[in-house]
Amino acid sequence: MPWSKEEMAARAAQEIPDGTVVNLGIGLPTLVADHLPPERQVWLHSENGLLGMGPFPFEGEEDSQIINAGKQTVTILPGGSTFDSALSFAMIRGRHIDIAILGALQVAENGDLANWAIPGGKVMGIGGAMDLALGAKRILVMTTHVTNRGEPKLVKRCTYPLTAKACVHRIITDLAVIDVTPHGFALVELAPGVSIEEVQAKTGAPLRLSPTEEVAFSG
Repeated sequence: MPWSKEEMAARAAQEIPDGTVVNLGIGLPTLVADHLPPERQVWLHSENGLLGMGPFPFEGEEDSQIINAGKQTVTILPGGSTFDSALSFAMIRGRHIDIAILGALQVAENGDLANWAIPGGKVMGIGGAMDLALGAKRILVMTTHVTNRGEPKLVKRCTYPLTAKACVHRIITDLAVIDVTPHGFALVELAPGVSIEEVQAKTGAPLRLSPTEEVAFSG
């Protein structure tokens, strides 16, 4: 069966090596903080000016002055620090962020990312998405495999406004883990009970089992 949101977050946490600085985007990626064991040496960064972000606080222990970029209350781990957003973005643009985990509306088979606006929809502002997509050394995407209307989010070419070109390295959905390669999408791992055929049927571009072996595609 497909991974739940928490299971997706736990799987994404496995992608983070010790000693890295990681930015968690708004939405699904924020759940990753709750799946990093205390003994892990990982520094979570938030573009509103926080390094050393911890998991969400327990009910009743929230501090309204300690928030992430999505304005959710969070915690600060021992050794963490706060600073202004200018310094925070200097860290991003200076390529001091090892990994950014971002949400997505669409990801193209060449790694293009669209995650900030739907044509004709309400635009809330792009925030730090463009800076992170180009400034972080590795981009992981967390998203459901299809939209609420069943449309693929992994496509041959993005039709939504782009956040950045050719920036995505790996995608974790509720169905699978998929890499972006020079040859297109390559399957890395399936969620338990999910078939290759189901993943391909819900992917809007050819899916390969390796850089050269392609799954039958009828799209």
